[in-house]
Amino acid sequence: MINLDQLLQAISRIKRGGTKYGKAPHKAILLLTLIELIDKGVVTDNHFRINSDLVGLFQENWRLLVSTSHQTDFTQPFYYMQSNKIAGNNFWEVITYNRAGLHAHVKSVETLSRLVEYAVLSNDVFASLLHVENRLIITNYILTYFFPETQSYYLAQKGSDESYYSSIQQLVLNDPEVKYKRIEILSEEDVFVLSHLFKRYIPQVYNDTCAVTGMQIRSTFNYNFVDACHIVPFSVSHDDKVTNGLALCPNVHRAFDRGLIAVNDNYQILVSKAIKDNLDHPYSFSQLEKRQLILPQHDQHYPSLENLAWHRREVFKR
Repeated sequence: MINLDQLLQAISRIKRGGTKYGKAPHKAILLLTLIELIDKGVVTDNHFRINSDLVGLFQENWRLLVSTSHQTDFTQPFYYMQSNKIAGNNFWEVITYNRAGLHAHVKSVETLSRLVEYAVLSNDVFASLLHVENRLIITNYILTYFFPETQSYYLAQKGSDESYYSSIQQLVLNDPEVKYKRIEILSEEDVFVLSHLFKRYIPQVYNDTCAVTGMQIRSTFNYNFVDACHIVPFSVSHDDKVTNGLALCPNVHRAFDRGLIAVNDNYQILVSKAIKDNLDHPYSFSQLEKRQLILPQHDQHYPSLENLAWHRREVFKR
């Protein structure tokens, strides 16, 4: 069992690549982010999945702490931290879906997320981080040791509504206040965070209910049974706000994407004449004609009429 002094000593010795801007800060940022996820109760089982929380908070911490010209890159420390040790043992392991291990640096976060199921800290390290006092000591140590010049700024800004991750979430949720903020979307990792927040929030604002059929399904395994559907495809709009989304059952999602159903300006469902189905069947698409779309509770989350009009014009088969 490692003690706190051993852990702090190992952190001070983490391998950092040398660059013309100084030693790379990536691993220190990742460690801070892992501690924060535990502190917030987001991670309780020592499974660190590549999702919007992990990548979004890494980006936020980077922006608050790194004042040099190093390029932000979540994938780099996620892979290379596997080479660091505490008391002679590795303290970070990446678990791939095929259990073959990750043996090369994958530079795309989207590709990495498709290969990796989760990463884990060693049992000793994770057990140590479950204690709030240890998390506080280690966090302060990392800030003082690696980021003495920006530590005060970090502590002043962290957790505010102006922080990067909070602002990104407000952007996806179409918060009225976000129009007064300047949010820079600079990298693939920013796009990844937006996309994964879209997939998270669309089912939430529609109460896990298909907006067309009214079918609501939840499970104790946190699986989504309704899809987050873009009204205007992201490849066209680059829009991941909830106002460009609908929560739809998979079969309805396919029909919407293929122009077999649409929504009018009164939020009523339109069914294409191209559909040929059994009118007597209880799940017949034809029975959906002029049915009222189920809308989110708050109008700021309503699907954009402009986007619905684009879908009717460009996709819907009348």
